[in-house]
Amino acid sequence: MAEIIGIHAARDRRSTARPEPLWREALGQALRDRRDEKGLTLARTAARAGISPQYLSEIERGRKEPSSEMIAAIAGALDTSLTQLTRAVTDGLHTVQQIPRVTNSVLLAA
Repeated sequence: MAEIIGIHAARDRRSTARPEPLWREALGQALRDRRDEKGLTLARTAARAGISPQYLSEIERGRKEPSSEMIAAIAGALDTSLTQLTRAVTDGLHTVQQIPRVTNSVLLAA
């Protein structure tokens, strides 16, 4: 008789590993890091970008997915380029431990 190994074991492994962040979360962290490096307040940065401080806060916390135009406006407010900002986001993603994706299929072991 075959022993079923599958979803429960995969869920146990997945729950102990740190999930890969979403792009919006990595972007938010990169924006906050850049703002902190520049010594700018949330309110000042938001005013320079032409958005509300609440919206910028939500972007920095990874709660909102801003448009490319909005990202460009915030980058400009932080005196950085989209290239530099994108590099910071991808560098941040490279440092996160990636976990294998687990499917819902059940593996059969003899």
